Amino acid sequence: MIWLDHPWARFAARRAGRLVVSVWVLITASFAMIHLIPGDPVRGALGPTAPAALVDARRAALGLNDPLWVQYGHYLRGVLTGDLGTSITANLPVSHVIGERLPMTLELALLAFLTAAVIAMPLGVSMGVLTRDGRAGRAELAFTSAGALVGAVPEFLLGVGLVYVFGVHLGWLPVAGQAGPESLVLPVLSLAVGPAAILARIARVEMVRVLQADFVRTARAKRLPAPVIYLRHALPNALTAVITIGGLLLGSVVAGTVLVENVFAWPGLGSTMVQSILVKDYPIVQGIVLIYGVVVLALNLAVDVTLALLDPRSTIRES
Repeated sequence: MIWLDHPWARFAARRAGRLVVSVWVLITASFAMIHLIPGDPVRGALGPTAPAALVDARRAALGLNDPLWVQYGHYLRGVLTGDLGTSITANLPVSHVIGERLPMTLELALLAFLTAAVIAMPLGVSMGVLTRDGRAGRAELAFTSAGALVGAVPEFLLGVGLVYVFGVHLGWLPVAGQAGPESLVLPVLSLAVGPAAILARIARVEMVRVLQADFVRTARAKRLPAPVIYLRHALPNALTAVITIGGLLLGSVVAGTVLVENVFAWPGLGSTMVQSILVKDYPIVQGIVLIYGVVVLALNLAVDVTLALLDPRSTIRES
């Protein structure tokens, strides 16, 4: 095709093909994961005392008596038309349950990532400038060590510590539920601290690397003002790696909401999925796993497009 001769068209076609294949693998994996779990989900959801006739009728209504390949075909067709099935316990469409809880999870994840970026970028860039100018000294060592230590702490463990210190011991902030803006502080910090430490270290390393480049030496030789050198010339060239890592971290922040929401009883997809696992409401679990996967794939695609816009020659050539 003639239109494929254009590099942007080839880039879009390849990325779209990868996305389609990835979504198909995700749909198939989520379907297989649920059906490989031993036990009867209908019996588990209705309880051991439910009459056998009720269990059989419910299984027939959900199509669980059909052959596995027929169930897969129905599920695939339903996903493509926006029908993710029906909750076994609540008898509500899975899409309805997800639609109610998804905004809570996205709010938590996006606020956490923005908080991480606001903390990390000024800190990492400043440390990079100080390191390049030879003024960091012990501060650089402390910064690197603290970043490595904090970045290694799991989100849920950090959340438990924040609950004890600021909720139980000091009593400054609520520790559970959605009770206003103040209830966002602890879960957002639990999700933001680790990514902020990682982003700050990446920003510092990239800033040091860029400030040693020839074009920065040329800018210094021309006696350009320091803010112009750092902000106009150095910072944009240091953003490529930061954006790449930041996109991956945003995906990990979204995934991290599963545990953090349960620590703080946040009414999002993560807490809903854990509750559904406990009551064996597998259609809900299946739908939420699919949504989490699609969100991560969409974030990866957004990172690819952003990098292509920032550096179109190298990115499109590599694709």
